[in-house]
Amino acid sequence: MADEITYSDFERVDIRVGTIVEASPFPEARKPAVKLLIDFGPEVGVKKSSAQITVHYTLESLVGRQVLGVVNFPPRQIGPFRSEVLTLGFEDEASAIVLAATDKPVPNGKKLM
Repeated sequence: MADEITYSDFERVDIRVGTIVEASPFPEARKPAVKLLIDFGPEVGVKKSSAQITVHYTLESLVGRQVLGVVNFPPRQIGPFRSEVLTLGFEDEASAIVLAATDKPVPNGKKLM
């Protein structure tokens, strides 16, 4: 378990919901990954993310799916790709990533409360 934090620590992490508008292969990545364009609504905009989600998802199944992402981390260079948000997920029993998502649609850009 991680160290205990305060509520104000949690508030500093900006986790928002967005809709994947494009998913494409990322063959240059060291580990199998895809490149995503995610629409986080008018305040945040469309952002790029690299995600290691090739086990449970096809490119076609990702487009239109709502996901959660941390939008206030600094961008990270992953090979030739600049990832602007951290798309959130959980490891399953085989260490493959399962996306974190809402159970009902919500407007893009809404912040996790």
